[in-house]
Amino acid sequence: MREQPGSRPDARRLSWRSLWRLRSYLRPYARILTVSWMAAFLGIAAGTVIPLVGKEIIDGPVAHGDRGALLPLGLLALGLGVAEAVLTFVRRWSQAGPVLGLEAAIRDDLYRHLQRLPMSFHDEWQSGQLLSRATTDLSTIRRFLGFGVLFLIMNILQLTAVVIVLLRTYWPLGLLVTASAVPVVALSLRFEKRYIRVSRQVQDQQGDLATLVEEAAVGIRTIKAFGRRRHLYGVFDEAASELRRTALGKVRLSSRFFTFLEVIPNLTLAMVLLFGAVAVGAGALTLGTLVAFTTFVLQLVWPVASLGYILAMGQEAMTAADRVTEVLDTTPEITDPAISDPAITDTRVAGGPYVIERQEKRRRRRSRGRGHLRFEGVEFRFPGADRSVLRDVRLEVRPGETVAIVGATGSGKTTLTSLVPRLRDVTGGRVTIDGRDVRDLSLPTLRAMVATAFEEPTLFSMSVRENVTLGRAEATDREIREALEITQAAFVHDLPWGLDTRIGEQGMSLSGGQRQRLALARAILAGPRVLVLDDTLSALDVETEALVEEALRRVLADATGLIVAHRASTVLLADRVALLSEGAITSVGRHADLLSAVPEYRALLAQDADLDPEGVLR
Repeated sequence: MREQPGSRPDARRLSWRSLWRLRSYLRPYARILTVSWMAAFLGIAAGTVIPLVGKEIIDGPVAHGDRGALLPLGLLALGLGVAEAVLTFVRRWSQAGPVLGLEAAIRDDLYRHLQRLPMSFHDEWQSGQLLSRATTDLSTIRRFLGFGVLFLIMNILQLTAVVIVLLRTYWPLGLLVTASAVPVVALSLRFEKRYIRVSRQVQDQQGDLATLVEEAAVGIRTIKAFGRRRHLYGVFDEAASELRRTALGKVRLSSRFFTFLEVIPNLTLAMVLLFGAVAVGAGALTLGTLVAFTTFVLQLVWPVASLGYILAMGQEAMTAADRVTEVLDTTPEITDPAISDPAITDTRVAGGPYVIERQEKRRRRRSRGRGHLRFEGVEFRFPGADRSVLRDVRLEVRPGETVAIVGATGSGKTTLTSLVPRLRDVTGGRVTIDGRDVRDLSLPTLRAMVATAFEEPTLFSMSVRENVTLGRAEATDREIREALEITQAAFVHDLPWGLDTRIGEQGMSLSGGQRQRLALARAILAGPRVLVLDDTLSALDVETEALVEEALRRVLADATGLIVAHRASTVLLADRVALLSEGAITSVGRHADLLSAVPEYRALLAQDADLDPEGVLR
């Protein structure tokens, strides 16, 4: 299980390291970033020289009334001001592309990695936590790496340059300004340690809140049906209030620090004016030097005051980077070997998302008549579990044969079927297709060979056509129509825009039976060697189920079928039935034979009133 917020004792070290690793995303923009940094450095140089020109103007032409010398120095000051403004524009313009490119690149890698992570990862992580990492956290990282780092270095350079100039100009006042930096540094180090903890807590609570919002949006029907609106609102309000309290603590912490940073430069300026005026009166300092000193100190107000904002931004970016790399560093348990099946290559990967129909037909001809599925001593145990879900499962499904898996709730039926497309990996034994361990096949190749339709179908906020062709984007209209006819999903043609009608999130605008039929059509359209149906017909009415089953018999005749069944009508689709009891297959045989010889099997189907003692539907 992932660690709870704030449970890391070495969070500061991890965050700095995580943020440092993400710098690699800026490498493609090295040239344009060089322009940005050069503009920043030249801008600092121009800004530092301007007060020195002002000193020369006051102590020279102004003090001596030399109007002839005033014009060149004035034009020089004007030119430096214009140059500083142009350099600021160049710096900001050249930063925009790399900054946005950085965020897009990290987000792409994060999303790509999430697709590679196994089901066990997604079972443990809240979707809202992943969502906040892909949105809020990446925006925080982008702001700091794009702007915060640059301003942090610029401010340090400006502080250093100005202090050196001040010390060389009049060291007593220069030493005064330097001494004012000591409390700033000390308080900044203390602030950093406390702020990073509260930043992580706020960001984690934001992820939890996003999860609540997402779950409420997806489950709005259930919430309304049970009248639990007030209860769910109370849960959300409590989480939102907790986030508010944590955020207020964060604000109080930062406000105290920012206030201190605002006071120090102003006190320093007052002391410079006081001691500077005394020095001018004593003849130890010229008026022009005092004006330059005052200008330099005013220049330091923003770098010192902004130091708090930049450090706060840095702390948030470091915790955000830690949260992002927490996902990126998760090693996929299910790896994709470099070897792929030479008899069937997934041309969709090799040739892009769309390949010509002739290549696809050739691939399907090669796979026809194959799909010999075997479970050889298969065991499976969830990480950290005390006992195995599956124990020494041995089952053979010959090409063109259909086997139904029957068992009580919790016996491991869904887990068994998930091992075929490697949604999960066996912890013992092996699963083979045509004699090859599924772990030796590349994932694109394996999942071109195996198609799965789940009991709880997942549909996306896209068109009906896009949902049905999700497993085979190059399918023709005729093939789509045939798959929809097999699954009795002709209702899609009555939708406002037919196949191009966009369905709502999770397909909630459709009934449960309609969603199941579209998911089944998606699996059939893939034309797999092995078709896995995880109780896919459970939401269909009796009449529709009968029509779908009749069409499925023709489809299953050309593929190897593995069906999770709870109803006798679904069992009768199979050539043989395997009884799964407490994680082990205890009986395998024809439906009628098991019904008469195995009491446990008969008890499981006893509630089906349409089944006579001979195992025939009435």
